[in-house]
Amino acid sequence: MNAARLIRLNLIWRAVVASVVLTAVVNPPRAQQTTRTPLPFERGEELIYQAELTRGLLRGVDVAEFHFKSTTEHVARGADDPVVLHLTGDVVSKGLFPRIAGFKFHQHVESTADVEPFTVLHTDKIEEQGKRSRVLEAVFDHKTHKVIWKERSPNPQGGAFDFTEPIQDVLTVIYYLRTQKLEAGKSFEVPVTDAGRVFRLSVTAFEEKEIDTVLGKVTAIRVEPALFGDTSLVRARGQLSIWITKDDRHLPVRAQLKVDLGTFDIKLKRVSYPQPN
Repeated sequence: MNAARLIRLNLIWRAVVASVVLTAVVNPPRAQQTTRTPLPFERGEELIYQAELTRGLLRGVDVAEFHFKSTTEHVARGADDPVVLHLTGDVVSKGLFPRIAGFKFHQHVESTADVEPFTVLHTDKIEEQGKRSRVLEAVFDHKTHKVIWKERSPNPQGGAFDFTEPIQDVLTVIYYLRTQKLEAGKSFEVPVTDAGRVFRLSVTAFEEKEIDTVLGKVTAIRVEPALFGDTSLVRARGQLSIWITKDDRHLPVRAQLKVDLGTFDIKLKRVSYPQPN
């Protein structure tokens, strides 16, 4: 093989290598996409709970109903995962509660949350207690890590606060617990904001046991969010326990709230899912 041909073949080879390198730079190979496991409530879900009060001689008195709903929306935001969740929570007093407590109570919360990572984007909240009503809003900027909150009525005010991830509100934190791998003896903290306050909520998982529910007998783990205390969400004495199933649904099937007014036993009464298209 003469020198001229060797030079020509060498130039061709160098051109091929250069083309491959250029293609790799301009069109780099895509990383293998991992399949994300959908959240247990991502396909849509509706939960209804009934609360009963035990206080002195009063036992098992129907006093409130809890209603939670999740729906999914796909939005074009230029992100890899454009799924957002719309969460709604309603708590309304009923039965003898107004006579026992001296007032009626209703709280309505609407939250929008990102799926991955699971964090809150926007919160609307209405609190009604007797004749008193508060309307609040919070908007979360995850680029600057600031939450802007407003009280629209009855006393218009607002402010901006820094937060750390993965920030939650009073509704999304319930769903956030369902995204975690809960193990007996383990504790973790999650940042939560409400009405212009930002704090770290400590959650501890305790024992697992089989309990009877509307779904039948299930294995559930008891968790206790530290909601009460001078630096917590509720500045009063109390204790909250939640039982969450150990299956793929991670359903909160029972809760118990102990406060000065008495002990509230909250049980799941119905769960439903949207019909497939």
